[in-house]
Amino acid sequence: MALRAVVFDLEGVLVLPSVFRTLACTEEQLALPRGFLNEVFRRGGLGSSSVRLMRGEITFSQCVSLLEEDYRKHAEDSGISLPENFSVNQIFNKAISARKINCPMLQAAITLRNKGFTTCILTNNFLDDSTQRGSLARLMSELRQHFDFLIESCRVGMAKPDPQIYTFLLDTLKASPSEVVYLDDIGAYLKPAHDLGMVTILVSDTNTALRELEKVTGMQLLETAALLPTPCKPSDLSHGYVPIKPGVRLHFVELGSGPPVCLCHGFPESWYSWRYQIPVLAQEGFRVLAVDMKGYGESSAPPEIEEYSMEVLCKDMVTFLDKLGISQAVFIGHDWGGVLVWSMALFYPERVRAVASLNTPFVPANPNVSPVEIIKANPVFSYQLYFQEPGVAEAELEQNLNRTFKSIFKASDEVRGGAQGLEGGFLVGTPEEPSLSKMVTEEDIQFYVQQFKKSGFRGPLNWYRNMDRNWKWGLKGAGRKILIPALMVTAEKDRVLSPEMSKHMEDWIPHLKRGHIKDCGHWTQIEKPAEVNRVLTNWLKTDARDVPLVSML
Repeated sequence: MALRAVVFDLEGVLVLPSVFRTLACTEEQLALPRGFLNEVFRRGGLGSSSVRLMRGEITFSQCVSLLEEDYRKHAEDSGISLPENFSVNQIFNKAISARKINCPMLQAAITLRNKGFTTCILTNNFLDDSTQRGSLARLMSELRQHFDFLIESCRVGMAKPDPQIYTFLLDTLKASPSEVVYLDDIGAYLKPAHDLGMVTILVSDTNTALRELEKVTGMQLLETAALLPTPCKPSDLSHGYVPIKPGVRLHFVELGSGPPVCLCHGFPESWYSWRYQIPVLAQEGFRVLAVDMKGYGESSAPPEIEEYSMEVLCKDMVTFLDKLGISQAVFIGHDWGGVLVWSMALFYPERVRAVASLNTPFVPANPNVSPVEIIKANPVFSYQLYFQEPGVAEAELEQNLNRTFKSIFKASDEVRGGAQGLEGGFLVGTPEEPSLSKMVTEEDIQFYVQQFKKSGFRGPLNWYRNMDRNWKWGLKGAGRKILIPALMVTAEKDRVLSPEMSKHMEDWIPHLKRGHIKDCGHWTQIEKPAEVNRVLTNWLKTDARDVPLVSML
């Protein structure tokens, strides 16, 4: 039978270094005999404290006190002198906290799953009630989402190398032994699997193990560094609805815990445009709230144009925070979402922990020049004039939603020359049946299609129909500077929101930090998700944690 399931151990395979490897290093640091820490932990029969721990019969804290006795007794019996500061609790907590995800191995697991293999983690794990238990929680939370099954010894009452746990594994996978390959870094844990007929791989180093895994699966696994981050699926997330006022609600998806980060999309998009960022930001320790902006998806779409003025939209976001009990959030926006987050920073800085925009620069209102004059002077913005008459662009864009979104969502090297919306419509010059962009899947397109079947285009287009209102409101803040933590991310090949448009931002945001995405067009989050994630997470780590409430002067 062909292989169809791949099983990964945790310690020494998916996470490095293994606790046992760290214990060996600790022995050297404490001048203890080689193997002392590992030998005592592993020895003993079914009633030993370590086996009871792995079976879930006792917790980590209970086991530590028992191990403390075991180590001291073994040292005394062996004539070994333990250091005065010897602490089993500290040694094991340090070893557990030192573990990090083995990214090449995880990427291989993701690749195999995407290619149709069933994937599973089989691990001797424990119930962690220590003061450092958050470390294990974060680790398992990050890994779990990428696998079909997770079997932890402490949950099932069986531990490797007990033959029963391998039978349980096969039952869970609904697979015969010959259909399964199993990777572990301990030979004794592989033997029962091999005896049952599974293909086994002893992991001594990652690259060697992946080469062997490539051979048995027929999949390329070592050259996967450039693969896209794993996007979240709508069904994997919590969905919420916040009533803003009678007849108006905002829909959002949520993932993670920690300081809140509010993601605001642009036109014509959805919370789903942040699908590559949501899991990563959550894994970095943030509570991610990706909003369907007013007029989109499952949020309300009132028909009145004035409902989409920037003043009203910002008030809506303040109410959104209030109803969720959030005093302050990081705001990250793209396209029109970028306009909104800069406006939040300008008019409601006390509610903004930090602000970041992708592609959209901060441009203060000019009292001497109206926005219509600016647009008329820049042909690249001519589509915005086409959007002004209610009903016209709606009819064109809603006629064939498949065509609309396949025409709009194009990577920077797939976009034809010329500006859209100049003569005869926004989609003029695009084929009736456009090809699918390399940066989206058919499933992605259908998600947008279904969302816009619900909302239509009137609400989204109304964001463009408040130029005069937005200008007049913006003039009220014309003399202000933005002094809270701020990030501007430009995209090299965005032909509308070009990097050059941001060149004077430091005049108004003196502490501005910058990021730049090369070879990227307008749809930054989905064209270059790995690069965007790297810029955002680096900035969030330094500027969005424990930010003082006072401005930086």
